[in-house]
Amino acid sequence: MKLYYSPASPFARKVLVVMHETGQTGDVALVEVATTPARPSEELRAQNPLAKLPALARDEGPAIYDSRVICGYLDDRAKAGLYGTGPAQWEMKTLEATCDGILDAAVLMVYEGRVRPEDKQFDGWVDAQWGKVTGGLAALDARWMSHLEGSLNIGQIAVGCALGYLDFRHGPRDWRSIAPNLATWYEAFSTRPSMVATAPPSH
Repeated sequence: MKLYYSPASPFARKVLVVMHETGQTGDVALVEVATTPARPSEELRAQNPLAKLPALARDEGPAIYDSRVICGYLDDRAKAGLYGTGPAQWEMKTLEATCDGILDAAVLMVYEGRVRPEDKQFDGWVDAQWGKVTGGLAALDARWMSHLEGSLNIGQIAVGCALGYLDFRHGPRDWRSIAPNLATWYEAFSTRPSMVATAPPSH
């Protein structure tokens, strides 16, 4: 199998953490791709017609995407139980979706500054995206902390990667002041070997 990814992508990081935690790193070759919404990679588009990262090319079938689908596939492949069973799995999937929504908004904020021409950038739109981030963080801090304890699950991985990306791209906005319970939890979770091994580049 081949994973098309970028080391700066928080969605790809989530997949990489799952690979590490389920012992599948040796089964997947990493293909680093440079792509933006304005200049999508044709190599990536051949695997994912949306030209979005990550995408997983499989030997036994067509490529799959997005990160939630890939993580679910890898979890099933390893029989790791990261999503749980029965009614609990829907809460885990909702928690993962909440984190992905936080990341969608955080990534769009970066694109606004890097991709959109300066004369067309809109501070109000950026502030609205940050409002989605803070709303998601507040919900995690108030509702979901109990899901972040105990055996490793996809919710923990998704939250860890989301918070790591906020540090990486939006550190000055100080998400910790919004979600102090998450901040305490993340201090320990970020030291897991899988998180250390998949940390984004320092620039």
